[in-house]
Amino acid sequence: MTGPMHTVAVVHGCYPERFGTPRQPGLAPAATAEVRLQSPYDDPEALRGLERYSHVWLLYAFHAKGRRQWTPTVRPPRLGGNRRLGVFATRSPFRPNPLGLSVVTLDAVVTSGHWRGLRISNHDLVDGTPVLDIKPYLPYSDCLPGATGDPEFQRPAAVLEVVFDETLTAAPALEDPQWRALAVETLALDPRPAYRRHGGDGDSYGVRIGAWNVRFRVEDGVARVLAIE
Repeated sequence: MTGPMHTVAVVHGCYPERFGTPRQPGLAPAATAEVRLQSPYDDPEALRGLERYSHVWLLYAFHAKGRRQWTPTVRPPRLGGNRRLGVFATRSPFRPNPLGLSVVTLDAVVTSGHWRGLRISNHDLVDGTPVLDIKPYLPYSDCLPGATGDPEFQRPAAVLEVVFDETLTAAPALEDPQWRALAVETLALDPRPAYRRHGGDGDSYGVRIGAWNVRFRVEDGVARVLAIE
């Protein structure tokens, strides 16, 4: 490198932890976040013209990946964690340079108030993620209709039906339609470790979604929410 990298913004989002965060963008439309510019990059002029775009690219650092070092091959969760691929053929965070790249929906450009930056949705970012750069998504060059890839890495469909236990009808979180939609989208993607996804394992799991810890169990293709704490 010829110079240092700087954090230009920090994500304030709905996923406090890695567990439960979608593994790719575009899978949870209800997932919202604020991308707050940091000084000295919070000049409103730096955002001029960005409001003309529907989507942006975010280049960021994997700050929550733990201390594991990179290896030439990794086990992608999409392959059940049983097969290895070259790290450069995957989106694994365990890379020589732990950088991520996501295209997200741009809902608003914020240029006044106590912070400046972006309101985004349909993202895959952990709260606190340091953003290194922001670029507009250019449909004429970034959308490639003829592009091909590994057929095992096609867009995943929601794999689980999500049911809230009848005892939760009075849960305050369920009174918020936005939060409920986010919870359904998150759990439908089955956040469990890949090796636990074959059928119901009988165990309960906890995933933090916004300010709430959601306890759920998977049985017969159904994620049943047991508690919202």
